[in-house]
Amino acid sequence: MQLNRGRIWLGGLAGGVVWNIWSIIVNVYVIKNARYLAAQNAGLFLKTPRYPYFEVQWIILLFILAIAVAHLYAWARAGLGPGPGTALKVGFVAGFIGGFPENFGQETWSAVDRALPFGWMIEMWFGAILAALVAGWLYKE
Repeated sequence: MQLNRGRIWLGGLAGGVVWNIWSIIVNVYVIKNARYLAAQNAGLFLKTPRYPYFEVQWIILLFILAIAVAHLYAWARAGLGPGPGTALKVGFVAGFIGGFPENFGQETWSAVDRALPFGWMIEMWFGAILAALVAGWLYKE
């Protein structure tokens, strides 16, 4: 089976746009800057990031992840068939792997507000689902 690489990239880039919008929504409305500031003031977070331009790097990272999810969707079509059901399954699994275990550990053992790891979890989990749905909608053989 030959994959349509152009459509994979198109779906991945479009999925990356959606994932980044979702990320902004989660960080502004679920997590909120006040929680980050409180963690910084309590000494639980650094006041300046270790990596310069973290926000730009995060945006790029979400695009890379969305392109990977688009590839996973294209590969899964052979066994699961095309459509939103397959995209949902791929996004659910990818998002669970990327978002749940680490943030469950953070929520269990970290002293930061529980809303932070919860927000990070739903940012990754539902972001992967949304990216997979967009990629699946745009993918054509």
